[in-house]
Amino acid sequence: MTPALQDRAALTDPARAHRLVVKVGSSSLTDAAGRLDVVKLTRLVDVLARRIEAGSQVTLVSSGAIASALTVLGLSGRPRELSMAQAAASVGQGLLMAHYTRAFATHKLHVGQVLLTVEDVIRRSHYRNAQSALNRLLDLGVVPVVNENDTVATHEIRFGDNDRLAALVSHLTRADVLLLLTDVDALYDGPPSRPGSARVPLVTGPEDLDGLEITAPGSRVGTGGMVTKVEAARIATGSGIPVLLTSAENAAAALQGADVGTWFAPTGRRIRTRRLWLAHAAHTRGQVILDDGAVRAITVGKKSLLAAGVTGVHGEFEVGDPVDLVDTRGVVVARGLVAYSADELPTRMGRTSAQLRESFGDGNDREVVHRDDLVAVHQPRQQMGTSPSP
Repeated sequence: MTPALQDRAALTDPARAHRLVVKVGSSSLTDAAGRLDVVKLTRLVDVLARRIEAGSQVTLVSSGAIASALTVLGLSGRPRELSMAQAAASVGQGLLMAHYTRAFATHKLHVGQVLLTVEDVIRRSHYRNAQSALNRLLDLGVVPVVNENDTVATHEIRFGDNDRLAALVSHLTRADVLLLLTDVDALYDGPPSRPGSARVPLVTGPEDLDGLEITAPGSRVGTGGMVTKVEAARIATGSGIPVLLTSAENAAAALQGADVGTWFAPTGRRIRTRRLWLAHAAHTRGQVILDDGAVRAITVGKKSLLAAGVTGVHGEFEVGDPVDLVDTRGVVVARGLVAYSADELPTRMGRTSAQLRESFGDGNDREVVHRDDLVAVHQPRQQMGTSPSP
């Protein structure tokens, strides 16, 4: 047994995992022209079906909706304009699901389409409903096929890519393992095409990634690249879920526990799904500036943020939007879902709860960010910019 396999043996291995999330990218499902390759799709389904027939539960996070629509809409490549990309996703999602329905049906398995938006992860009632729906599908023996709801998602609020979505779905379904399938068989210490580049079999923490050349998107039909996959692995492992990154061609071997790809070992414990999204995937709408006492209260004291500790507001946000909570130096110390709009908060900042009730009446002294909707950030973060569609 290789050292990588010995390390994996002490963890949840794909060969022994009961509940898995499998993410496949567009580049693994398309031909040289960027069109959906039904043969590749069917080959993957055959592998997953055998695993399900052996007693496991599989959730499939699949890209390929836009690629499925290229021929139908007469497009030569992935649209750059948001409205055209959304139209292509709308047409292609149905075509993609039809292919999955037929492929799984040959194994007497049913599929269920699940289209998610970020609202389904951060809003309390939404994420519980999404979690319940996914669990019920799995318990019924149905294969959930998950994608972002590209038709209604905007650049401002979206998951950003299906790798990140897969990490969050893994947490949502309490998966044992996340399997990321791409067109590269593993993470390498340099560009895979460069002579001398070596496979990285095991990543136990961020320090193992130091000095590696991690590439940006390379496929003209996908939006990922190794950067997004490593980020997805960081999100999943940081919440206690191991990740195996390999090629779609290696899917069968990976699910049998072979020493393929790159294994990312868990680095943290599982946290609430909404907090996971806030920590790793939220595109914030603004900043709320805190005094030193408020910073200590929400980070060390694990308390809610009160208006008395707020000293300033930047940006335009509404009630329930994610915002960065920053100290007086501009360092992001936490993120949270704000209970006041950017217009309301300035008239309340610096006031105690008693002063708020006196000025605005009972019921208007609520927390600026409740502790259940807040997650501490342990290092300075930049607000994430617009990400391309998955």
